[in-house]
Amino acid sequence: MFTGIITAIGRIDQVAPLGDSADAGVRLRIQAGGLPLDRTRVGDSIAVQGACMTVVALHPDAFEVDVSRESLDRTCGLDAEGEVNLEHALRMGDSLDGHLVSGHVDGVGRVTCLDAVGESLDLRIIVPAHLSRYLAYKGSITVNGVSLTINRVDDQEEGTEISINLIPHTVQVTTLRNVQVGSSVNLEIDLIARYVERMVGGLGVAALAGGSVLG
Repeated sequence: MFTGIITAIGRIDQVAPLGDSADAGVRLRIQAGGLPLDRTRVGDSIAVQGACMTVVALHPDAFEVDVSRESLDRTCGLDAEGEVNLEHALRMGDSLDGHLVSGHVDGVGRVTCLDAVGESLDLRIIVPAHLSRYLAYKGSITVNGVSLTINRVDDQEEGTEISINLIPHTVQVTTLRNVQVGSSVNLEIDLIARYVERMVGGLGVAALAGGSVLG
């Protein structure tokens, strides 16, 4: 579990295929940047560009993760060298400054607008249609691992366009500083929305069973 508050910007500096077949994944070596590795162990989870990855090897200033073909097909930014957002898994007692983030990417969105509004940036993203029902005004969404608040929701034919206000600090300390119109981004919808959908969708089943949805 993560919070969506980025610890550091790292850099993928090596991408090595894990096999020769079309279904093979890759092993990434990631320079940790400002991410402290002194308490990190093989087997720990680190969110890389919003995707939860397991550490398989450690170096003094870098770590390695294996990314399956399934993960590569459902994410962006994990198949080539470049900057990535990094966050250690949440520990008991840590401050929850963002929102509860699982590190499971739900879909890839596309940046449609990045305009200056005062000192901030108006970031707009087209979200795939199958995620539209989870989006709400002032709700939370994770973009490339960053916990953000939705300021506007506009349903369209190709999906839903959301608007997000990026303050200068967020731009400076995350890889969102690199996005442009047309860029692809990893998206994770609010964890709570998943449970709300399940509870509401299960009303009919619970009623037939004579049970209570909440009890």
